[in-house]
Amino acid sequence: MTTRPDAMYAGYRFPAEVISYAVYLHFRFPLSLWMVEEMVGLRGLTISHETVRQWGLKFGREIATRIRQRRLARGDTWHLDEVVISVAGKKHDLWRALDQDGFVLDVLVQSRRDTKAAKRLLGKLLKRQGRAPRVLITDKLKCYAASKKALKLRSEHRQHKGLNSRAETSHQPTRRRERQMKRFKSPRQVQRFLSIHDPINNLVHLRRYRRPAAEYRTARAQAFAASAEVACVPLAA
Repeated sequence: MTTRPDAMYAGYRFPAEVISYAVYLHFRFPLSLWMVEEMVGLRGLTISHETVRQWGLKFGREIATRIRQRRLARGDTWHLDEVVISVAGKKHDLWRALDQDGFVLDVLVQSRRDTKAAKRLLGKLLKRQGRAPRVLITDKLKCYAASKKALKLRSEHRQHKGLNSRAETSHQPTRRRERQMKRFKSPRQVQRFLSIHDPINNLVHLRRYRRPAAEYRTARAQAFAASAEVACVPLAA
């Protein structure tokens, strides 16, 4: 019995398995568009790097949206942090929020690092998560406390640089992609890319070092099955 192709792949000459595989490679690993083109080419398929880019824009956004719609349970402890990135020669701040298990809750690119920016991030988180955190962990930047007060949150607020290493470490994949992509070209490009990159990576965030090998492989197989389900393609045998 053959699986009926998903409507979002209609009109494309390549099968859904090829498209979803290229999109997965692009957003899951720090690969350039040319590297993805070559890896797909090794399987006997000829596509261009521009095709990979266009697939990423269309299908990556749809897959990320479907992942968010699954409304997976996230932790009640939020780690917030910001890092400076260079976009077209100008400095911007990339704000990121994670839960205590390391799952990325949201990202936001902004041109300022003040109370208004922190309040915007928190407001977006509250709207998307549908609840306030039990504990809020940040560094000692004063705008976090000011935005928490402005939004009348009753969450416990812990401000200590050592407690927020999880959020600081979460910026490393972005730094690698920034180098691979020869720096980001615009704030919109950063926001668009990371809004797809982080949900896809959340599916396979398995924390291998805390699991026995057999348990890790089982969890990885479940993650691959969830990825195939979201992309509406059969799981590879």
